[in-house]
Parts: sequence; C-alpha cells; structure tokens
Amino acid sequence: MGEAKDGNFTIHLPTIPHYNISITDFGGQGNGHTLNTQAFVEAVEAIYNNGGGRLIVPKGIWLTGPIRFTSRMELHLQKGAVIVFSRDYTDYPLIISSFEGEPAVRCQSPLDGEDMTDIAITGEGVIDGAGEAWRPVKKYKVTCKQWSQLVDSAGVVEEADDIWWPTKAALAGKQAVKNLKDRKEFSLSAYEPYKEFLRPNLVSFRRCNIILIEGVTFQNSPAWNIHPYMCTHVTIKGIQVRNPWYAQNGDGLDIESCRYVSVEDSTFDVGDDAICVKSGKDEAGRKAAMPSEDIRIKGCTVYHGHGGFVIGSEMSGGVRRVSVTNCLFMGTDTGLRFKSCRGRGGIVENISISDIHMVNIKHEAVIFHMFYEKTEDENIRWRPISAETPHFRHIHMKRLTCAGADQAISMKGLPEMPLQNITFTHSKFHTKYGITALYCDQLSLLSTSVTTTDEPKFCLNHVTNHNLKKDDIFTETQTF
Repeated sequence: MGEAKDGNFTIHLPTIPHYNISITDFGGQGNGHTLNTQAFVEAVEAIYNNGGGRLIVPKGIWLTGPIRFTSRMELHLQKGAVIVFSRDYTDYPLIISSFEGEPAVRCQSPLDGEDMTDIAITGEGVIDGAGEAWRPVKKYKVTCKQWSQLVDSAGVVEEADDIWWPTKAALAGKQAVKNLKDRKEFSLSAYEPYKEFLRPNLVSFRRCNIILIEGVTFQNSPAWNIHPYMCTHVTIKGIQVRNPWYAQNGDGLDIESCRYVSVEDSTFDVGDDAICVKSGKDEAGRKAAMPSEDIRIKGCTVYHGHGGFVIGSEMSGGVRRVSVTNCLFMGTDTGLRFKSCRGRGGIVENISISDIHMVNIKHEAVIFHMFYEKTEDENIRWRPISAETPHFRHIHMKRLTCAGADQAISMKGLPEMPLQNITFTHSKFHTKYGITALYCDQLSLLSTSVTTTDEPKFCLNHVTNHNLKKDDIFTETQTF
C-alpha cells in the first residue's frame, strides 16, 4: 500500500499480496447465530500458506470467536458486514499479554496479533466485542431502571461497592487475580478459574510492524477498544469507536510504547479516555524503556470520554514528539488530560497541541495531575528525586478554544519536580472557574484570555518564572 508522509517522518503502509478470499469460501454463514470460528481459522491459514492476502467479510452478521492475524493479512469488512464476537468465555484462551502498562494474563483478544508485520483492518463494516458479557457496571453510572434490569438478570452484585458483575467467577477473580499478581505468578493454569474476570481488549496488536486500521466501526469492547503495544508504523484513519459511557475501562484508543503513529479523521464516543498515549507502568515500564514517540493526531472528534486527548497515567517509558491538531471535544469529562504519580518515573516532553475546540466540558478544559489516584495531602510533601519521579516538560499549546467547562486550567506538579516550560498561546476559555497552578516552573500565557462566572479566577502556589498577571488574562465575568 506504500508510504504516507506525516509531519517530519514517513509512516509505512502495509504491503498485502493480491490474493482475495471470502469467509464464505470456508463455509462461513452470516446469519447471526452460526459460530464461524473454524471458518475464520481456515481462512487465516489459507492466507498464511499463500504468504499473505485479503480476507473479505461480506454483508451479514458473522458470529465468531477470536480472530488471530498472520503477517501480510488484511481483514476487509464490506458495507453491511457485522462481526459479533462470542459471549462464550471458553472461546477465549488465556495468554500472556499486557494490561494497564504491566505484563498480565488475559483472555485472548477478539482481534489479536503478536510479532506480525503488514496487517490491516479496513472497510465499512462494524466490529462488536460483546462487551456486555464481560464488563462490571458501577451503580452510580446507570439509571435506576438500568440497574434494576442488571440485578434481575444473570450476574451478581458486589454489595460493598455497588458493582454488578456478569458472573460469580468474574467477581471472585477481582481479589484472586490481584493475589496472583502480587506473588508474580504467571502460570496460565493458576488463572484459569478466574478467566471471566480477565477481560480482553477488543483489538490487541503486540510488537507488530506496519499496521493500517481504516474505515471500520469498533464498538462494545470488553475493556479497551484498540491497543497497539510496542508497535511501529501505525496508521489509523477514518474509524468510529463507540462504547457505552458507563463502560468500565472502556477506552477508545491506547497507543502504548509505539513509534511512528498517525491517527486522523476519526470519531470517539466511549466510556473512559478517548485517545490516550501510554508507555508502561512503574518498574515494568521503566525496565522496558520503550517510549511512545513520533505521533501525530489530527482532525479527530470526541463526543464522550474521561479525556479527549490524554497522556498517562502509565507513561513510565516516556512520551515525546507528539503533535495534536484540529480536534473537537464535545461533552468530555476533561479536554486535554496529563496524568501521572510518584512511582511512574518517565519523561513526557516536546508535546505540541494546537487548534483544539472544546464544548461543554464537565470538569477541566486542561488538567495536569501529577498525583493521580493519590491524596493531595500525601503528595504536597517533598520527596527525594529518583527514577520513580515523573517529569513533564516542554508542552506547548496554542489556539485552544473552550466554550463551557467547570474550570479552564488546573496544573498540579510535584514539589520535587514541578511542571516545566508549559505554554498557552492565542487561546480563549469561557468557564466557571479560572486557573489554578501548583508547583510549576516556566509557565507562560500569551495572548490568552479566560472569562469566568465564579471565583476563584486565579490561584498560583509555588509557581516560578511565570508571566501570569491576573489583569492581563481575565475578562469581565460573563454568563454563557
């Protein structure tokens, strides 16, 4: 398929041999109830034996277990094609994988590939991960009627936390899997009784080279939707990613420890962070030492998510040289979200963000949070700098527009490692509250205005080398 120039780097596109087969050639039936797992296995084997090729899924509803990719393979969904993955846990074998930045035992992902090259998912169809069979649901995230329906269905309620689990084994796995991880136990047999807890990501490509994902709709994932991990030359273009807003760990796209990535003209409406860049968690991430770098995101729209564009909190291998341009965030919890905590380590630097439009953001339009999931009292105390200290620096934002948010900008660095060299240029915020900054160095706002309706408008604490002057930034209080 050639190459695509993107910014200052070139991204390679997959080379797929001219060998087309249809899932119907292997007895596949798109009637919505026939299980097509074996048909997909035989089709992928035929592509492997040919040295690559294109597997076409025509119009219909195709029920199947996991599809394991081979190199030089394209999965192409024609318009009207829907792949629905099985709700039967026995269809998903346990494998050694990665989850939330650390090595982990998980169920095999519905769309799965490891150590492959030249792979693609294209077309105009829909891929459904049957996530409702896997995900726990928190009571406060659904309506009373929805909660009653869940309680009356199969499943079990964890009364202490008001969480519905789809099976008793899934609930039992919550503590059992934690105990196994604490013992650094990675025997698959030890995890087998709890596999219903080990929700897979919908798409998991690990250590793969040259990936194209274009045009397809991905929805209803058991956990994260799309997860390229330690991959190079990744192109994602014109896709739709959807999850219920209450979907636990229902991220849209998690780019982890990848290099040369382009994400453009795609739409996200999900239950957690929408577009997220990561690079491993704590010691595991630092040991792997594989940063996410040379990434460009442009022309994307996010309708719902915890964050529109996010870096962290698993960023221990570092994140650098990321560009985000011409994106629209509507109704997300936060707009631009940077998060980490002590223990992560890693450096996030050289991030360029421009022409971002945000509407009706629930909380902060821009937030830096260096003690994510930690108490503020614990983190305001100075600690010695070590390999576990995260460092965010050289992050430049321009032409941001926010029409409605609880707060314009919230910046919370660490006392031993302030946020460094953060700039806002030619930006406008219309929000309830203004700017708060804690432990920052070299903070600059140029040609930027903040219009607020409530106090506080402006609060700086341990901020050095800044150019912020309240009268230069804040306009008259308005209602919007």
